[in-house]
Amino acid sequence: MAKAGRQGPRASVWLNGEGRRSGRRGGQPSGLDRDRITRVTVRLLDAEGLAGFSMRRLAAELNVTAMSVYWYVDTKDELLELALDAVFGELRHPDPDAGQDWRAELRALARENRALLVRHPWSSRLVGTYLNIGPHALAFSRSVQNVVRRSGLPAYRLTGAIAAVFQFVYGYGTIEGRFLARVEDTGLSPDEYFRDSMNAVTEVPDNAGVLQDAQEIMAARGGDTVAEMLDRDFEFALDLLVAGIEAMVERG
Repeated sequence: MAKAGRQGPRASVWLNGEGRRSGRRGGQPSGLDRDRITRVTVRLLDAEGLAGFSMRRLAAELNVTAMSVYWYVDTKDELLELALDAVFGELRHPDPDAGQDWRAELRALARENRALLVRHPWSSRLVGTYLNIGPHALAFSRSVQNVVRRSGLPAYRLTGAIAAVFQFVYGYGTIEGRFLARVEDTGLSPDEYFRDSMNAVTEVPDNAGVLQDAQEIMAARGGDTVAEMLDRDFEFALDLLVAGIEAMVERG
């Protein structure tokens, strides 16, 4: 018997009849529906993060009682799953009829995913929490699979290639999103925060040698702003991963 409070593999809004609450007859709060609840949830998560989100806070934003929200979702977890899939719906997918090279399409999908993680920094934690089987998440997964399949890799290599690219994107976008959230809390710009941090760290004598080497590497990379430095590193790392896939295709 499963322990109380633990979620089994079937504990998902998408496996438990996601549409049944939205169609419940009689007694629903006026002007409220699941789509509106989900939109407001995303807005609150963007503004206050997971730590600041609660069903009570959501109800206050909707100007209803907390019990009114439970007409449309059974639990907070269900609502967070809906919010996560809603932001996956923001991702743009390559047109399969456009005739683009798979490399360009893979880069485009990776950039979209990175931007999403930065735009909604709370989403990275939820990606590792839920099954990610909502319609928008599955559509993105299907696009990724179709693009990587066209690389020419054998079928048994596809999941590894997808993991290499999108686990990298996940890590990069997660750290970038958290960095920018931390910067926002200080009231500084990212460039000001970066300069102040580097100056503070270099004042510690034991750090001097390591930081000098790091600064030389960063100077060689180029980029006058934090945004430019982040973009350059991301694009080059992505180039390395695409080149790796190409090399594996050549190996057969």
